[in-house]
Amino acid sequence: MHDPDASLRLAAFERLRMLKTIHGSALPWSAIAEGFVCGTEQVRFASAAQGIFKPAQMRGVLSVKTVVPKPGGRVWYHDQLESDAKLATATDTLAYAFKGTNPDDPQNRLLRGAMDGRLPIIYFYGVAPGAYEPIFPTYVVDWNPSDLSVKLAPKPVADQATLWMPPGVEEQRYALRQVKQRLHQSSFRERVVAAYEGRCALSGLPELRLVDAAHIIPDSDEELGQPDIRNGICMSKLHHAAYDADLIGIDPDHRIHISERLLELHDGPMLELGIKGLKGQVIRLPREDQLKPDLERLALRFERFKKAA
Repeated sequence: MHDPDASLRLAAFERLRMLKTIHGSALPWSAIAEGFVCGTEQVRFASAAQGIFKPAQMRGVLSVKTVVPKPGGRVWYHDQLESDAKLATATDTLAYAFKGTNPDDPQNRLLRGAMDGRLPIIYFYGVAPGAYEPIFPTYVVDWNPSDLSVKLAPKPVADQATLWMPPGVEEQRYALRQVKQRLHQSSFRERVVAAYEGRCALSGLPELRLVDAAHIIPDSDEELGQPDIRNGICMSKLHHAAYDADLIGIDPDHRIHISERLLELHDGPMLELGIKGLKGQVIRLPREDQLKPDLERLALRFERFKKAA
């Protein structure tokens, strides 16, 4: 292995691990934009304007990025609209589009250099506007100028001794299965939470670290349990647990119901005001109709609540 950027890559990966312990699986752009420190240098992870990024301190590419544009936002790369579709059909690698149509663009040549040098890089995969799941280490395993794309292969586990060794085919498939599962979960959470502007739909709690995306129909249902925004409601962790246990129900009119089991309990203000006090109230809804809960799913789930209650 001869990578003049080795110490910078190791520092970047270590900082990302730390950020994931703070923010969870998906990182806000504000955290990524802060970059990382290597020695006495402050180094950038990525660029807001560029999908393929090489910091000034490095000779080779450090990261690639796809984004989920804000509603009405400008689309710079077709990856922004196609990443979910590509993910669904991927089996061992992830496709990533060149910048523009010129394979010899300097940024596209950086990707060729990453493949030739067997360089471990970071893929910042957009899961919601302003939120990214960092997939690392990732390797460029194919550079295809005729398709104007490369193939990226994540690696499941890599210590420093094997970090500059791209994964084999079986490793690629295993790693991609893990990545797809994580990205589906992360995308669902981030997009549902964003649709509700970061607030619990029942209580209004605005703390992002205390809210979840609750499935209306569980993801074990292959037909209706997809990670679709309309199959989710933003809830605090407490209300999410109660909803999953059918202790709280939401009818197709978006009205909150509380199980008799909870209504018969008498305890402090958390129960009396935080749960029982919600009975009969209407949940807060996203502003846009296409983001609101699907009525068919709500009806099916409410039937389950009534049977359990």
